[in-house]
Amino acid sequence: MKIDLNTLAASQLSVDRGAKQVSNSSLTGAQATTQDRTTLHSDSLSVQALTSQAMNTPPIRQDTVAALRQSVTSGTYQPDASKTADAMIENNRQ
Repeated sequence: MKIDLNTLAASQLSVDRGAKQVSNSSLTGAQATTQDRTTLHSDSLSVQALTSQAMNTPPIRQDTVAALRQSVTSGTYQPDASKTADAMIENNRQ
């Protein structure tokens, strides 16, 4: 049976409120069970910080991207490994 979660409303999902919790103290090793828990919350400061960071990213240099795409497509792109490593290290320091 296929369940399409995109079409189910939250009110349509069944919740077993009478579920019994098994005590782990009476179970051994492989018999012990755990409960899965999920907590969702909206941290407005995090959302604002991410939004600010996204808005402050530098613009895409379309001319550079187009030239690089052409080099890769034609097979003439020859990256310099040491320059790439140096740039990664320098970027990590900032």
